[in-house]
Amino acid sequence: MKKVRKIEPSLPILPKRKKVAAYARVSEEKGRTFHSMSAQISHYSSFIQKNKEWIYAGVYADEGITGTTDNRTEFQRMIEDCEKGKIDIILTKSISRFARNTIDLLETVRYLKELGIEVRFESENINSLSDDGELMLTLLGSFAQEESRSISENVKWGIRKGFQKGIVNSFCIYGYRWDGEKFNIVPEEAEVIRLIYDNFLKGYSAEHTEKQLKEMGIKSYTGGHFSNTSIRAILRQEKYTGNSLLQKTYIEDHITKKTKINRGELPMYYAENTHPVIIEKEIFDKVQAEVAKRRELGVFANKAIKTTCFTSKIKCDICGKSYRRSGKRQRKNTKEVYYIWTCRTKSEKGIAHCHPKDVPEKMLRKYLAIALSLEEFDEETFTEDVEKVVVKGQDELIIHFYDGQILTQKWQSTARTDCWTDDRRESWAEYQIGNKHAIGNKGRWLKDEKNK
Repeated sequence: MKKVRKIEPSLPILPKRKKVAAYARVSEEKGRTFHSMSAQISHYSSFIQKNKEWIYAGVYADEGITGTTDNRTEFQRMIEDCEKGKIDIILTKSISRFARNTIDLLETVRYLKELGIEVRFESENINSLSDDGELMLTLLGSFAQEESRSISENVKWGIRKGFQKGIVNSFCIYGYRWDGEKFNIVPEEAEVIRLIYDNFLKGYSAEHTEKQLKEMGIKSYTGGHFSNTSIRAILRQEKYTGNSLLQKTYIEDHITKKTKINRGELPMYYAENTHPVIIEKEIFDKVQAEVAKRRELGVFANKAIKTTCFTSKIKCDICGKSYRRSGKRQRKNTKEVYYIWTCRTKSEKGIAHCHPKDVPEKMLRKYLAIALSLEEFDEETFTEDVEKVVVKGQDELIIHFYDGQILTQKWQSTARTDCWTDDRRESWAEYQIGNKHAIGNKGRWLKDEKNK
């Protein structure tokens, strides 16, 4: 008897296609950035899509950002997509394009390796999942990091040599524009700068000038609101005198690329007549002297602000900020007017940021008079003798005298006893006596209810 066996047709098992992406990065370099970036994106898009074994997963490209920084948004987005399973292979031109910090490089590659994701470096011909991949990455990553350091040091050396000769780097500030060869004054912006300096010497605050410029429709260098911070920066900018103080800031190191203010770590150079003048040197010097004077006076420099002998002298023990006086308040029953002093941080940001004790002004006057051995508070004596008063905890005033003496004065945490008159105390006593029986009965009722 014949046996017949049916053979089912079987489909060939196709290899699973890999999801492939590419990472590209170019440093900002005098107009070549856009062309280079476009070329890299075009190259990788075409290269990936021509391979029939790959699925195109996109090109992630950071423009004008160094490989030593952590703020590469496209790079971070690529890592997030790797975590979501959208990528199997990453293509990149070289180690220096991926990262110049050996530690960051290895940490990233190892993390991607745990996710099963392969990174291919074209120039070095390295596959991160190969047996010798990590060893080669460590060696070549160190070379790339050293190359970055060397380039950075060479650039710094060139800039500092230029500073010694009085050569000014290009700068972007309100009032000037660079035409490729020299700095030129922008007339309408120069008029605004002169207005800012003139206002300051007339005694107006930066906030007053800010309001004036807003009413005039004047915009800042970036086209936005002209803030009082920008106005203060203009008042300190020596370049408006036609001179330049060089190396006011410096790059801390080639890894972080963070800019630091030069506070004596490196020499500075003062170069004269480097560009056209907007503010005469004599006027600029007068402004700097006035800035120093107002800084010493603090809040008292602004005549528009109402001050008392306590202004800028009452300090918070928690955050160190000054206490500020609240608006006028009035008690409902007695029509008595009173003020409360509150920590500025607490007043502006809330108790989540600082939670010190508020102090009634009446209490300040009373207990400071005791500390100063006075029958009643005297503003002149307080101003001359006391440097500051620190509010500590719930019931302490730490008084710092100009002669160096420090005195701790206890104060009552509530002003209720001070605001009660003899008549009010007598009325309250009568109320308690009159309601004693009712209160007693209520207490017995509550006790009976509880025992039920």
